[in-house]
Amino acid sequence: MTEDPRKARLAQLVQELAVVHEKVVLASGRESDFYVDMRRATLHHEAAPLIGHVMLDMLEDNGFAPDDFDAVGGLTMGADPVATAILHAAASRGLAVDACVVRKEAKGHGMRRQVEGPDVAGKRLIVLEDTSTTGGSPLQAAKTLEEAGAQILAVAVVVDRDTGAKEKIEEAGYRYLNALCLSDIGLA
Repeated sequence: MTEDPRKARLAQLVQELAVVHEKVVLASGRESDFYVDMRRATLHHEAAPLIGHVMLDMLEDNGFAPDDFDAVGGLTMGADPVATAILHAAASRGLAVDACVVRKEAKGHGMRRQVEGPDVAGKRLIVLEDTSTTGGSPLQAAKTLEEAGAQILAVAVVVDRDTGAKEKIEEAGYRYLNALCLSDIGLA
């Protein structure tokens, strides 16, 4: 386990709030004896702020200084509260980090946008996900963001399920980072 008190507390909260021990079918179609329902943590009053700070710390520990990237975001819905948590944590530190939301497809009305938030063209982004099994959602978000003109620096997830997402994302040419792994939350 970690000696970082914020990360340790976040791991404890994820284990208590988000880990569900029952047989489930994942979005990938795979069966699992447990489910990590991260929205139970990413939308929790104590866990959400910790997620923002732990993710910022993890990015910095992996060579991303606060001025190395302009924004964070990913495919709605899993990435949305993570991006918002990072935006707020960064602001509390006096840093300017924007957030964006990537829709699965462009809206059919209004501005007809697929990427919501400040314009990402020419911006350096970290693609986010709360937890990823196959890497499909962050890869879809990365492709959409690149088509919108963003430069993707890395993919960062809160919890790595250790089910192949890292390998698939790295195979696609992106750096992969995670704040917590299964052993951190009592699942390995």
